[in-house]
Amino acid sequence: MNQSSAGTPNVDLNARYGRPGRSRRPLIIGLAAVLAVVGLGWLLWAAVIGSNPPVTSRLLAFKIVSETQVTATVQVDRTKSVEASCRVQAKAADFSIVGELTLTVPADSPRHQTLPATLTTQRTATSVVLIGCTTADSHRPH
Repeated sequence: MNQSSAGTPNVDLNARYGRPGRSRRPLIIGLAAVLAVVGLGWLLWAAVIGSNPPVTSRLLAFKIVSETQVTATVQVDRTKSVEASCRVQAKAADFSIVGELTLTVPADSPRHQTLPATLTTQRTATSVVLIGCTTADSHRPH
């Protein structure tokens, strides 16, 4: 057996164990690069689609009118003339839902509008929550 200058044996492991001399490293690096490019492309696509929803909404105000009624004001902004459904909930002190209303915004209505909502409650509500608005193409509330 040959000795190198450092005192360790100089052994050809490929010849000793019968392994092929060709490395798979370039294949693995290429596959990892392709997966990284595909993942980055999907991430960018999801960010662009997610950051530009067809409808957005926000709760501007609410008022407890009585033990069985609350009113709310919801602002709805749409990027396209599509029909939107906005869900508003009234909640009690124990966070249980005591009233719910779905507002429908017709496709031919103004794209930016403020909507009043009157919810009938089962018992006294302490807060109103806007769940969000959806369209036929976007089922996640915004």
